[in-house]
Amino acid sequence: MVHEDMNSSILIFGTSGQLGWELQRSLSPLGLLTLHDRQSCDITNIKSLRSAIIAANPRVIINAGAYTSVDGAEKDGENTYKINSSAVGVIADMALSLNALFVHYSSDYVFDGIKSSPYVESDLANPLSIYGASKLYGERAIVDSGCDYLIFRTSWVFATRGSNFIKTVLRLAKERDSLRVVADQWGAPTSAELIADVTAHGIRDVLAQRAPGGLYHLSASGKTNWHEYANFILEQARQLGTELKTYSAEAISTAEFPLPAKRPLNSSLDTSKLQKTFQLSLPDWRYHVQRTIAELLTPK
Repeated sequence: MVHEDMNSSILIFGTSGQLGWELQRSLSPLGLLTLHDRQSCDITNIKSLRSAIIAANPRVIINAGAYTSVDGAEKDGENTYKINSSAVGVIADMALSLNALFVHYSSDYVFDGIKSSPYVESDLANPLSIYGASKLYGERAIVDSGCDYLIFRTSWVFATRGSNFIKTVLRLAKERDSLRVVADQWGAPTSAELIADVTAHGIRDVLAQRAPGGLYHLSASGKTNWHEYANFILEQARQLGTELKTYSAEAISTAEFPLPAKRPLNSSLDTSKLQKTFQLSLPDWRYHVQRTIAELLTPK
């Protein structure tokens, strides 16, 4: 059983990434933060990982570190599994020994995309890629450890920091006269800001024993495809007066744009369980996309 002590250490791995950066903001009111990026702690180095956890003696351990290159994982499977699965299992075991709450992030890509409606937490996972499989094995390692945990499956993550689809679309639209974007893969763009805020809310409720831990789907409301998403980005840029070479993307099929890793055609997540359990209302995906584009393109 988790403790009600809110004034204890929170250890975060992966602090230099999109999500890790936002977590530092959202979690700072909840306790003393101990931060590790890739340089200060390589989570694939088991000895270093265990030492970092023991030194922090945390009440909450958050793993925002991950191998996130979906296509790169197809050629770098060994490293992908080390980061997304093996290291996660070690953290889970350490969380159990310290009676700490372990917060971890998984992916919509654990599903095969065959289902026509949004996926619920109990749906059968059947990943199509090495990346998706590594995230699923990470989930299972946590559950099998017996530790207290919160696992958030999320989708299409973006932020003002780091590399993501929004930045790629804006960059290519400045360089090229035309863009071609797949229109048959559906999901919900979800901001690191939203994930971090929900994480803080979830940790507070679980530590106070107002809500149970477990596996939850966490994404923005609504759904779109990559083509519609790209055109929304370009239209926002146009409205802000940003000079681009093109303000419209051409729709193509997944078959016309083959990539090393196979993607699910539907990776929409049903977030009803999360919203009901934590009494939250998740905003439409356009809300944080608009905020992010404005922050990226508005002159400082």
